[in-house]
Amino acid sequence: MATALITGASSGIGLALAKVFAKNGHDVILVARSEDKLQALKAELSKAHGIQATVFSHDLTERSAPQALFDQVQQNGLTVDVLVNNAGYGDYGEFAEGDWSKLEGMILLNMLATTHLSRLFLPAMIQRGSGQVLNVSSTAAFQPGPMMAVYFATKAYVLSFSEAIAAETSDQGINVTVLCPGPTQSDFIDTANMRQAALLNKSAEDKLPTADDVAQFGYDALQSGQVVAVHGLANKLMTFSTRLAPRSLIRKGVKQFMASE
Repeated sequence: MATALITGASSGIGLALAKVFAKNGHDVILVARSEDKLQALKAELSKAHGIQATVFSHDLTERSAPQALFDQVQQNGLTVDVLVNNAGYGDYGEFAEGDWSKLEGMILLNMLATTHLSRLFLPAMIQRGSGQVLNVSSTAAFQPGPMMAVYFATKAYVLSFSEAIAAETSDQGINVTVLCPGPTQSDFIDTANMRQAALLNKSAEDKLPTADDVAQFGYDALQSGQVVAVHGLANKLMTFSTRLAPRSLIRKGVKQFMASE
């Protein structure tokens, strides 16, 4: 039975991904800061699907955490067949006024942890000649993001990084998928303080896809071997249009959508 390691598994898209992998017969390694939430999820998934769930509590904004997590996996004799780099966060507001500790943590989590975990787990996959990596990026990756400058930039990194390692490992039995959802009904909106953004008025939020929708889409994209998986027709059209529009126009447009109401 294949095992999927999922970061940020205690809430949002990560929680939904854990449920999708378990429903499809994967054992799961659940990683997040909140051990209580992970233990409750472990019990739920084990009972519902008869799979083995393992919990490791880590704060992946700490530079030493990816190596510590990898060491725990090794010490417990676990094999990671699927690496899901989902953990990440954003923060709304002008860059020059941002809380540096939040911005630094965002860079460490969204970029460094994703990169380090991939570097740690990929070699064994390559040696076995099989493995999967699902990195969660965002439609934010396709343009600059005034009012969330660092978040958009980190997701652009995840997109570029994922495409590069997908090309490097495509003939080694590995498939790498980067999932790019747009705004989603999840606690990300609140933790990123995004309710003040013009694009997220109440009526618009009610129409957003659920985390379950996005997770199922991401799982299916991974299994079908897609490299770049953009969720939703409107998001696909938007990301395509960024290839054609002048960068100056894109900057102005995103600034208008992201402006505070």
